Amino acid sequence: MKTDTVFKRAFNDAIDLMSRLEDGEPLPSENTLSIRLGVSRTTVRKVIASLKASGVISGAGRERNVHPASEAMHRFPQDETVPMAAQVEERFMEWLLRDNARPGTAINELDLARKFGVATTGIREFLNGFQRFGLIEKRPNAGWVFKGFTASFALELFEIREMFELRSARALAALPESSQHWRQLEALRQEHLALLAEIETRYHDFSDLDSRFHRLISTAAPNRFIDSFYDIITVIFHYHYQWNKHDERQRNEVAVREHLTYIEALFSRNISMVELACRAHLASARDTLLRSTSSQELLGRGSP
Repeated sequence: MKTDTVFKRAFNDAIDLMSRLEDGEPLPSENTLSIRLGVSRTTVRKVIASLKASGVISGAGRERNVHPASEAMHRFPQDETVPMAAQVEERFMEWLLRDNARPGTAINELDLARKFGVATTGIREFLNGFQRFGLIEKRPNAGWVFKGFTASFALELFEIREMFELRSARALAALPESSQHWRQLEALRQEHLALLAEIETRYHDFSDLDSRFHRLISTAAPNRFIDSFYDIITVIFHYHYQWNKHDERQRNEVAVREHLTYIEALFSRNISMVELACRAHLASARDTLLRSTSSQELLGRGSP
């Protein structure tokens, strides 16, 4: 059931959150957890009850404390926390990457259903929703066709992304020192430094780190419409980083260094520095995506 999937994902996310807290530290409020976990307060209460029953949380009401070292902190298997639609999306993206799809590639619903082991209706529902990203198109009597990126698509995407992220970055810089965001941001800074030290062999790990970094920024100013937009960002950039292999190591190293500059600006709480670092990083990412789209457009026209 969808509700169980939501609960299990929130439960796992709550465990991740608890693991970053000290033993005996107060449990964040239900409202804070609702925002951090991206679920309703009803689901939050269900998660708290389960964690309390296993000894991860003690106390009651506003006097609840966490015990992250508890041996009862067992996670649900990942396949139980991901809705079927999300699983289809992940398999679809893997299929595009594995088959090195180019603009004009035909997409057959029945063939994908067999490959993914799901019903054709599930594939059709996914494709109908996925077409809003502008990457695929339904053609009369010809099924679906992969369109690839276009320069205009990339420019429109970044125009909105910059607007949203600047808003969130300003909000993050204004958060009090007690906010969990600073602890999470410091953890991400350490991950960036570790990746930079091993960039020659670990540059493929940047895509996931990039997604988590920008997601954290977006949560500083919770907004359901911005959250929906970042779902699109995640899909687009997951595909982009995997498809565009040219100078991948060098590009990722530059991006890691830009992230570190961005993080330092956020810790400075200087809004001018934050805006400068944010705009510089997004401009660099935009230029990289535009170069990628130019290559795809040439391939789509059959150029050598």
